[in-house]
Amino acid sequence: MGTPIKDVVISDNVPKTLLLQKHIEYIAAYGNKKDEYEYCMTEYLRMSGIYWGLTVMDLMNSLDKMDKDEVIEFVKSCQHDCGGIGASIGHDPHLLYTLSAIQILSLYDALDSINQDEVVKYISGLQQEDGSFTGDKWGEVDTRFSFCAVASLALLGKLSAINVDSTVDFILSCMNFDGGFGCRPGSESHSGQIYCCLGTLAILDRLHHVKADMLGWWLCERQLPSGGLNGRPEKLPDVCYSWWVLASLKIIGKIHWIDKTKLIRFILACQDDETGGFADRPGDMVDPFHTLFGITGLSLLGNNEVKPVNCVFCMPEEVIRKRGIRLNLL
Repeated sequence: MGTPIKDVVISDNVPKTLLLQKHIEYIAAYGNKKDEYEYCMTEYLRMSGIYWGLTVMDLMNSLDKMDKDEVIEFVKSCQHDCGGIGASIGHDPHLLYTLSAIQILSLYDALDSINQDEVVKYISGLQQEDGSFTGDKWGEVDTRFSFCAVASLALLGKLSAINVDSTVDFILSCMNFDGGFGCRPGSESHSGQIYCCLGTLAILDRLHHVKADMLGWWLCERQLPSGGLNGRPEKLPDVCYSWWVLASLKIIGKIHWIDKTKLIRFILACQDDETGGFADRPGDMVDPFHTLFGITGLSLLGNNEVKPVNCVFCMPEEVIRKRGIRLNLL
């Protein structure tokens, strides 16, 4: 007998409709719990947490429920003299949080509240000779950081600040025999890295290098009998891959290759019908991260209760249009 597939069983008493108002209330309340253990223990990724919360609120037509002035002031206070932005006040700058900050300010059309020229210098200074990017001054290389750099510069309208050709060459050096991408050359294919690499190529208009059919097949094999998607073979499904896998399929024009009905059922089952919010799997604890990716997954699947999401930037489509960014997807 073969090894049983790792999956979850969805019970009959899970939510079957989108509990939109509960999710709005959950996110609006989350930012007010500044004295609670969970909030304090996640300071090291605060900037990304704010991005998750604000973006999902915008997609749910409720951004006005968040304190705009407080958010902008916080982002400003996290920019360092070198131009980079940290996760929170006093934390070292990093590309991950620099992108989150730029996304936050783009939602509010407030990019002029930070020193953009210094941000551009910081980002371009992290590009290596082979075209890769380090996340910060400590030197770790990962295709996630390539995406962070390119997406940040695209939102700032400054892509000319980096070597685009070598950026693309590095991304292509991370392509595997299965059509997928890893974090560095030779690393295994993973849905999250695939999204980052496809997003980078999409912004730089180089998607023609992708083996779309082969990659589409690999991504579709991430769907399990429960309807949920996993990040790589032999892993449990997780709501966040409703974003990483679906967005990747959207970029390469293959989103119709998966079973949408079963995936919608899985995503809706991950809601908490008491507190609001989405968990990674049905019955687990909810959090803002999975709440964003549950909502963005439903948006990509055509749910008209939420705004259309841009499959490259993970922001409302209207915000990307306002920035004047046009993408040629496959």
